[in-house]
Amino acid sequence: MERRLAAIVAADLVGYSRLMSEDEAGTISAVSHLISTTVEPLVARHGGRVVKLMGDGILAEFASVVDAVACSIEWQEKVSREAGRFSFRIGINLGDIVVQDGDIFGNGVNIAARLEGLAEPDGICVSGNVYEEVKGKLELACEDIGQQAFKNIAEPVRVYRIMGAEPKTAGDVRKNSGFALPDKPSIAVLPFTNMSDDPEQEYFSDGIAEDIITELSRFSELFVIARNSSFVFKGKSFDIKDAARKLGVQYVVEGSVRKAGNRIRVTAQLIDAVAGSHLWADRYDRQLEDIFDVQDDVVRAVVAVLPGRIAEAGAEWVRRKPTDNLTAFDYLLRAQHELARRGNGIRKAIDHYHKAIEIDPDCAAAYAGIAVAEGMSIWDLSTYDDNPLERAYEAGKRALELDPSDYRSHAAFGEATRQLGHHSVAGEHLQRAMKLNPNSAQVRGYWAMLQAYTGDPDGAVETYNSAIRLDPFSQDNLRKEILAESYYMMGEYQLSIDVLESMLKLPIFYVHQQIAIAYAQLGNAQACDHHMEKYRASLPESYDEKLLFESHLRLCARQQDRDHWREGYRLIGLDV
Repeated sequence: MERRLAAIVAADLVGYSRLMSEDEAGTISAVSHLISTTVEPLVARHGGRVVKLMGDGILAEFASVVDAVACSIEWQEKVSREAGRFSFRIGINLGDIVVQDGDIFGNGVNIAARLEGLAEPDGICVSGNVYEEVKGKLELACEDIGQQAFKNIAEPVRVYRIMGAEPKTAGDVRKNSGFALPDKPSIAVLPFTNMSDDPEQEYFSDGIAEDIITELSRFSELFVIARNSSFVFKGKSFDIKDAARKLGVQYVVEGSVRKAGNRIRVTAQLIDAVAGSHLWADRYDRQLEDIFDVQDDVVRAVVAVLPGRIAEAGAEWVRRKPTDNLTAFDYLLRAQHELARRGNGIRKAIDHYHKAIEIDPDCAAAYAGIAVAEGMSIWDLSTYDDNPLERAYEAGKRALELDPSDYRSHAAFGEATRQLGHHSVAGEHLQRAMKLNPNSAQVRGYWAMLQAYTGDPDGAVETYNSAIRLDPFSQDNLRKEILAESYYMMGEYQLSIDVLESMLKLPIFYVHQQIAIAYAQLGNAQACDHHMEKYRASLPESYDEKLLFESHLRLCARQQDRDHWREGYRLIGLDV
């Protein structure tokens, strides 16, 4: 047997079985022609050798890693251009091989095959040693998708996804291929399917999944995608691997909930989407009053099988039951469901929270929810009466008194005090909330707004972007005005306008007003007048415009920022 170092290319024809079932003879003929006229000459021209053909697979070796990568890129481009109905996945590895009777074997070959399995149709995945050899030698845009554990391979392999032969912008990479995997175990909990006969029970299955997300988020050793982004897949047909790639995670939890009378059945499973393997699954048939224990069991099981040691102390592991009363808990789930809908759902959420408190006066989660909802209402269309900020403050204060160890209490009180202009108190509680739950995109959004209005708009933009990584599909829910107002305070008025114009589809009437202010600062009177007309047309009849202005200016810790905003308001004809 001969041993040597080689660059191994493993390729697989996508959808071969389907093509064969549709037209066996035609597929065999077309694939043979494609390989003989395109693939084999291309491999030879780049100094490689096709080792063997395996129906829908091709194995080739090269003496040069650079040649192997350059050939694979041209391979994908030619097949895409000249044989549109066919596409390949390609994996490339540099490793030691064993040569016997013209065939090649060994771990180097096995890793190339596993890399091919990670690639997207028309895509290429390479091992870390391949990437190190070609970087700087070929103009490539590559995405680091982290260490990957492969079946029957002893050590994890660093994997990169090649984006193409030409450099791409970061925006293109995000749009086409999701995010690079974080350095720690990353996980998304997808919405649980409602298996009950009553579609009105949807809020219950959503609430169970949301609570599992919250509990997993307490672990600082994990990277957990926020509820708003996980739930974009709700009610849709999707591939788990594709969903994980778009969210930028390795692990996915999915499941279902069936509620009938006082009985409940919860199923859950944990999937390694990168490796394409099931790590754990279980089914729980319990009484409804045991639902908190079921959630506990799911979280513990998920944490137990994730790679590496997840320290229970890091999550301060004592399950915080929001209430011992199931009826109150049901109202909490209904409130969460309505609050996520925003708009007129905010008032419905507040009503549900109050009903939970009527049943359980010591329900801290309900008070925290009221504080958040009341604070949201002043900025949302027609959802408040008189001044909700004082109510938000009192509810947040009560939540903190009832449960000072829960991040939601600190977050609610911190956000309420921020909106009232108590910046140092807000900072103290928001930092505590981030420590208790490092994966909360919502809390980071609150912190970003505090940074923007206390003289650090650059830091606010950075924090906002870190929140978006935790909640990549929910920029609307994180409220882009964090960015828009940060850019305004930097004097970057056109950037502020660009962000605000992307928000015009949202039912937030004051967006037109903010665009008008930025155009006024740029001296564009025509555009300013146009957006002021839109603002006036959408202004609710009962809205207290003076309260909005006062609330906005109160957010500013620095006199220079208050003066900056006052100048903008006066430029559009408003005396504040």
